[in-house]
Amino acid sequence: MNRPITRTLGLAVAAIALIGAALPAGAMTLDEAKAAGKVRIGIQADNCPWGCLSTTGEAQGFDAAVGRAFAKSLGLEAEFVPLAVANRIPALTANRVDMLIASVGITAERAKSVQFSPPYAANTLYVTAAKTADLPDAAALSGVSVGVPRSAPMDTILTKEAPSADIRRFDDDAANIQALLSGQVQAVGSNQFYIQRLEKASAGTYENKFKIGQLYQGVATRLGESDWNTALNGFLKSYIGSEGYNASHAEWLQVPTTDLPATIDGVSFTVSQ
Repeated sequence: MNRPITRTLGLAVAAIALIGAALPAGAMTLDEAKAAGKVRIGIQADNCPWGCLSTTGEAQGFDAAVGRAFAKSLGLEAEFVPLAVANRIPALTANRVDMLIASVGITAERAKSVQFSPPYAANTLYVTAAKTADLPDAAALSGVSVGVPRSAPMDTILTKEAPSADIRRFDDDAANIQALLSGQVQAVGSNQFYIQRLEKASAGTYENKFKIGQLYQGVATRLGESDWNTALNGFLKSYIGSEGYNASHAEWLQVPTTDLPATIDGVSFTVSQ
């Protein structure tokens, strides 16, 4: 990638803890944001290429690129708030941010708590383990220690599909990856970018064993907030497929763009009027 992403996990976790402790409730309506000249966007701090912090604390990754493009479309500044996987939705519902562009997978269950935009990116989920491990399917995970990010879709899917596995939950993706590298777990529920990070840490050791799901990422706002929902939906309609979108997708995700679904079962992308 073109930019350094070298902030350590310890610094990222410290940043999340510090900001989360100090951040007052203060979410704004769209009109209030325009008056203030900024929009507060929750992102992940340690999950590049989606969202992460540089050595200087700058928000980076594809999610940050989307957030900056959205803010620019409204003539606003994007103020990013780093969040861990498990506290993304609580931070939104507690009014600590105006929205989440934080690799939040769109699911019918989550749509009961937040309002989703249409998807802006795709993310394939796998079980990943050492090449020497014989794990061809979910049934083979019986008795196997499997790490997952707490409350993430990998957690939900594997808890259901591999009930005899020893599921071990970690606070975020970085901790989940480290658990595999350090031998705390034998396998992990992963997304399509884990293998890149594992390859950098231990070349030739790990591989994706089998696919467990296909997720689509959406921007999350609070239920009933039609102003933000309308603005986001209009922005994404013109942004996805644009030169700026394609350039950011190529820079950060480094995988081909894919067709995104117009509908997802159990999810409405528009606030009911």
